[in-house]
Amino acid sequence: METSRNIQGSGGLINEVTTLLRTRMRDYAMYVALAVIFIFFGIFTGGSFLSPRNITNLINQTGYIAVLAVGMTLVLIIRQIDLSVGYAAGFLGAMAATFMVKFGIPIYLVIPMVLIFGMVIGLIQGFTVSYVGVPAFVTTLAFHFIFRGLLSLSTQESGTIRIDVAAYNNLSNGFVPDIGSVGGLHLVSLIVGAIAVVLAIMAQIKQRKNLLHYNFEVVSLPVFIFKLIFTGAAIATVAVVLAQYQGLSWTIVIVSIVVSIYNFMMNKTRLGRYIYGIGGNQEAAMLAGVNVKRTMLFVFMSMGTLAALSGILFTSRLQSASPIAGQGFELDSIAACYIGGVSTSGGIGKVGNTIIGALVIMSLTNGLNLMGIGISYQYVIKGAIFVLAVAFDVYTRGRKAI
Repeated sequence: METSRNIQGSGGLINEVTTLLRTRMRDYAMYVALAVIFIFFGIFTGGSFLSPRNITNLINQTGYIAVLAVGMTLVLIIRQIDLSVGYAAGFLGAMAATFMVKFGIPIYLVIPMVLIFGMVIGLIQGFTVSYVGVPAFVTTLAFHFIFRGLLSLSTQESGTIRIDVAAYNNLSNGFVPDIGSVGGLHLVSLIVGAIAVVLAIMAQIKQRKNLLHYNFEVVSLPVFIFKLIFTGAAIATVAVVLAQYQGLSWTIVIVSIVVSIYNFMMNKTRLGRYIYGIGGNQEAAMLAGVNVKRTMLFVFMSMGTLAALSGILFTSRLQSASPIAGQGFELDSIAACYIGGVSTSGGIGKVGNTIIGALVIMSLTNGLNLMGIGISYQYVIKGAIFVLAVAFDVYTRGRKAI
């Protein structure tokens, strides 16, 4: 029998749901926004938006922004900023293309080389910010211009570098080989989906047990069961939709690995607690013995590495490197973080929610393109969504403070 406090009050189940929606708006808003976007575009594109082909394409399009947004989440949590990641990704992607096309270096050497180079870039920026003391805004803005110039230099000879390496291009365009089909559905996608459902349910049950053990407040059992059913159904639906087209893409695999690593780090390691602590109160973290400079250095190195991976995924998807690659990536990644619930005041944010934020941003782009809306109007709409996300963050924090 559960002895811990439930959120459910004297008004019963309806009162509990109302309380959850009121007190945890920040946690649920991004999911509501994503659902509204899917319904809206599903209706106004005649169902094209919700087709298995387009959903698969949408997920693959989101890959490079999602990876970038994961790194940006950590940067924003510690109350810093990185404006260089867009052109850094473009330049590092062009570097990968140059290594393979011009110098004939094999892909299994190119990828780690570019990732290491991205980490070094992050090291330089992190050292400048944390040890030299130059503000992150100034440092990363300077590197934004530097990488923009380096990208132009690396592509000026041919304009666009075409990549004809099949293994490299498959990173963002290829799919996991299937082992059969069931009713015309890809079996691998169904198996992976079933495993994901089980793992998600087990994780939530374990989390609830831990909260009960330490007598923390939890939702009532009926609400919890509904949450499990909804989560399982959502994951299963995505798996079935993917299985109807070409199955599980390598982009999903790569992004899932990145999210899993960072989610574990932020929630289960001392380093993750340090990052949250610095974002919440840097002075208090220093007094508690946290090496703030070293932690900040790691965060920027992480950002540089993920910028490199984002550049690899982007050039792989386009099968080329162009002089404008990476333009606006930093804005999309920052917007994805704030839509995903990262606080403007630092110290709050979840990697998993950032991925939902990235899906919101890319779903808008994808849906508006299907509707034939011009790029100018798309920028206006994205800007409005961004402002609303930040205003919502400020509003919810204000309500909690009352």
